[in-house]
Amino acid sequence: MSESRAFCPRCGGQVPERPPDDEATESLRPSASVDLCRSCYFDDFEFVDAPDELTVPVCARCGAVRKGERWVDVDAVDYTDVAIDAVSEALGVHVDVEDVAWQVEPEHVDQNTIRMHCHFTGVVRDEPVSEEVVVPVTIARGTCTRCGRIAGDYYASLVQLRATERTPSTEELARTKEIANEVVADMEATGDRNAFVTEMGEVDAGLDVKVSTTKIGKKIAYKVVEEFGGTVTDSETLVTEDEDGNEVYRVTFAIRLPPYTPGDVVDLADDDDGPVLVRSARGNLKGVRLTSGERYEAAHEDGVSPDARKLGTQEDGVETTLVTVEDEHAIQVLDPETYEAKTIARPDYVDPDAETVRVLKSRAGLHVLPDQQTDERASDGG
Repeated sequence: MSESRAFCPRCGGQVPERPPDDEATESLRPSASVDLCRSCYFDDFEFVDAPDELTVPVCARCGAVRKGERWVDVDAVDYTDVAIDAVSEALGVHVDVEDVAWQVEPEHVDQNTIRMHCHFTGVVRDEPVSEEVVVPVTIARGTCTRCGRIAGDYYASLVQLRATERTPSTEELARTKEIANEVVADMEATGDRNAFVTEMGEVDAGLDVKVSTTKIGKKIAYKVVEEFGGTVTDSETLVTEDEDGNEVYRVTFAIRLPPYTPGDVVDLADDDDGPVLVRSARGNLKGVRLTSGERYEAAHEDGVSPDARKLGTQEDGVETTLVTVEDEHAIQVLDPETYEAKTIARPDYVDPDAETVRVLKSRAGLHVLPDQQTDERASDGG
């Protein structure tokens, strides 16, 4: 490169001549030191700007890493890659250097300390340069916001599972627990770290589920009602004020399941058409008449709780002998207790060629229950 008539302001030596603007290249990008001679330029040159040390906050409970104001789940077996990322973000390379390449060799000093040996190469003013820096990285184990809330039994919403004139069944309790965990898992899958179940416990009247957000509580409640029927009511309770003086409320979602469940046999008040085997309690009560096999659906105003008394359940049915088919409306069967032949109503789901039928004996009399296949068809229709 030809010498210019410019002189180094520091030592008085000549400096390299700049090419015209239209010939300027990236290798001679403008900088505060471009007018220094080679010797003075390299006296001040710092290839790499690196911190003396770095600290990476890590949650000791869930393994999340704090980045700025956020905690991020990294699913790391160890934190070598996390340390490399932290060093990469913290390092700076001089703007005049071209063709920069670097590699890092981690050295594990102990469980919480990784010494990062960083090797850099590049080209500046047409001369190769290289440098090695060592950055100690400390893994500082603490507790993230989410785990701190869980440890402190924090919850923003309470879901209460109850039932009308009964206690929720084992199936309803188990399924509600599953729904709560499924809703939280779905929220976590979207990256919501504030989604968690604080506590889930059975009580005498049903089930209480404490969850981290109002949104989660609402989703759980309405999914349960969608599956089992019933109603949801919500109420707010003022619990505290935040640091800005805003009122913080806790919301309770009270689920009230219907009094009858699929498989119950009920005798409707002011109704002479015979007992109903309940098939669904979603929206309004639906089922099948045990006297005729016809479908039943409660009036809109009765909903899922028409005035009725429970006679038993489908599980209470017992098998007995079908003696004869008298006509299209009646059959004769053996009473499962007295073994007397009795004439009872013949619903349309009775197979006239069957040798046995399943019957329920109750205060309303003796009635034939549908078999499993008919039962499933009725359930699909309900």
